[in-house]
Amino acid sequence: MVGANKLQHPLVVITLLLMTVLFALIIARGGLIVAVALVALIPALLFLNRLFNSPQIGIFTLLVMSFLAIGLTRYIMNVPLGLSIDGLIVITYLALFFKKFYSKINFDQANRDISYLLAFWFAYGILELANPQALSRTAWFYAMRGMSMYPVLIVPLGLMLFNRLRYMYYFLYIWGAFTIIATLKGLQQLYLGLDYAEQFWIDTIGGITHIVLGRLRIFSFFSDAGQFGAAQGAAGVVGILIATTMKGRFNKIFFFLMGFMGLWGMMISGTRGAMIVPMIGGITYLVLSKNVRVLLIGGFVMSVMYVFFAMTYIGESNYQIARMRTAFRPTDDASYQVRLQNRAILKTYLADKPFGGGIGSAGNWGQRFSPEGFLANVATDSWYVQIWAEQGIVGLFLHLFILSFIALKGFYLVMVRIKNKELVGILGALLAGYIGVMGASYGNGVLGQMPTGALVYFSWVFIFIAQQLDREYTYLESKGLSPRAFHKQVD
Repeated sequence: MVGANKLQHPLVVITLLLMTVLFALIIARGGLIVAVALVALIPALLFLNRLFNSPQIGIFTLLVMSFLAIGLTRYIMNVPLGLSIDGLIVITYLALFFKKFYSKINFDQANRDISYLLAFWFAYGILELANPQALSRTAWFYAMRGMSMYPVLIVPLGLMLFNRLRYMYYFLYIWGAFTIIATLKGLQQLYLGLDYAEQFWIDTIGGITHIVLGRLRIFSFFSDAGQFGAAQGAAGVVGILIATTMKGRFNKIFFFLMGFMGLWGMMISGTRGAMIVPMIGGITYLVLSKNVRVLLIGGFVMSVMYVFFAMTYIGESNYQIARMRTAFRPTDDASYQVRLQNRAILKTYLADKPFGGGIGSAGNWGQRFSPEGFLANVATDSWYVQIWAEQGIVGLFLHLFILSFIALKGFYLVMVRIKNKELVGILGALLAGYIGVMGASYGNGVLGQMPTGALVYFSWVFIFIAQQLDREYTYLESKGLSPRAFHKQVD
């Protein structure tokens, strides 16, 4: 019996009528909000059905929401969409559990040194709950998420579910697509103006930091211009480098466009600290290339860029160029001098506090939950300064050790262990983007925020399974299959 004939069965007809009457009564009593909720319930149930059949959908959704969640809060107010990231992580773990309910979950993929290091960092954050300097446990919860909870949950999840070549290519294309869209949105803000929600955000909250000398700092659909600039800078590095490596005309065009739009977005953001992302990322890639000729040419290009920004006034009439140039002349920048003064104040305050003032006591969370606290009233600006202020010199040392270990092992894997040249280029680009973000985090708190955090964490995943991807690459090519094909290849 076909589906249309099944609908003619009396029991089905009666059930549909009863459901229609029930929904009508519920909507009549609950109003428009209930009606919208019921309509949304259908795609939500379909999404959950697909998610519990294929938990990888949770990671795809997580990537998309990492780009959109904060921006959507300007249009959908009083809804904590930022917590959607937490919800997606939890529900994806549940989907993985139920998917493997009648079989054993294979934790071997997550049984890696990076997982243990991130777990140790998370445990240190848990111990910070007992910090006698902390003024708010609620602030701890909110700040802890981006600082150590997301990486310790996302990386093992990626290692277990996103451990095939096809997922790496999906990841890169999602990143590229949102990079292009984000810069287009930024160009709209720059040349056509802000929409109603963005203007309201500028008028109420964002104007203090995003209107500089009467000029708008572009933020696209990101949380702020600093995050937009750093994320686009990393995308610029990754896109350009992948375009020079990946095979296929379409791939080269797409990733070159990603790189170009990423660098353009970085320039219009007005975020000076983002300039360090392509510079450090480029230097990283030159070292990874192990090619003296490429190293010399790249070094020459980097030198020309440095001379252009640091020693000339060419293009000074252009606002974006002039603002970027101040990053190369910090002694002439008043805001840089203020940062140095703030760090001197923090050095005195933290001299007898090796574990800091408590997670969530500084920055936005400190101002929101403990505005009377000392750290809430001293700007940290830098990601590392925030770690130092909240978790002390002990926490800063531990954090830098973990980040450095990941970078150094990434160098080892890409330079020594991987044989396939295309894969070396792709993973080298991801490593370059990560190290560039590490550099940018010295001037801005970008590493623990979305989407940069999610992009970095999944980059770690692919770098740490580099040898597995290399073997898969070799196997597919031996079978005459394209490693870049999105069909199901190897399970």
